[in-house]
Amino acid sequence: MDENLQENLNRQVKKRRRGIYLLPNLITTGALFAGFYGVVAAINGRYELAAIAVFIAMILDALDGRVARLTNTSTQFGAEYDSLADMSSFGLAPALIMYVWSLSSLRDYSWQWGKLGWLAAFLFVACAALRLARFNVKASSTDKRYFQGLPSPAAAGVVVGFVWAVNDFGYTGSDVAFFALPIIVFAGIMMVSNISYYSFKDIDFQNKVPFMAMLIVVLIFVFAAIDPPKALFGCFMVYALSGPVISIVRRIKKHNKINTPG
Repeated sequence: MDENLQENLNRQVKKRRRGIYLLPNLITTGALFAGFYGVVAAINGRYELAAIAVFIAMILDALDGRVARLTNTSTQFGAEYDSLADMSSFGLAPALIMYVWSLSSLRDYSWQWGKLGWLAAFLFVACAALRLARFNVKASSTDKRYFQGLPSPAAAGVVVGFVWAVNDFGYTGSDVAFFALPIIVFAGIMMVSNISYYSFKDIDFQNKVPFMAMLIVVLIFVFAAIDPPKALFGCFMVYALSGPVISIVRRIKKHNKINTPG
């Protein structure tokens, strides 16, 4: 009788293990849906909605991992699902949005330029895939304070932020196609670079901060609310440039330190 009871308990445990946690995976699904909707909106010519959808995906992507940790529902399935959703929302979606909005118009100049346009979009997608694969492999062995290469959500923010800001200025994608090309190539290359980017993961939100720090946060929200397209694009572009700039400054300081007579 005891053996039968133990066998039934083992079966129940196995059944529980086969299931998945709903809440964090539901948020991840929301991020995946937002990225997909962004592509659909771009195909229908609604580029502002397409960019907003990708930014919504970023918010949901930032939430799912934190919710999983807070509710103790982190699983390997959730981590893999999150990576696949990131590939869709921050790899495929921004590249397709940029291509439909602007890069596709390069074929009006010549077939060579047209080919370069879709190859640049593919480069971004490939770099996003490589970036996510490298992150998954090295996640447990790297310094949590820094990312190696530009994170894929930030790269997506540069691309769709550019789309939203330029569209808000009243220009079409074909007007700025020769600017869109280096933007998407730059964002893609930065993802697979070895340049370090600050992750903000070591910020302790539980400890007290000076009053001025809170005031600065409020001012950032105010300026972002005044003109969201330009503010978001500016923030993500500054973050994307911060890595190379800091890297160059460090190299100069290191070079000067070596050459300084001791």
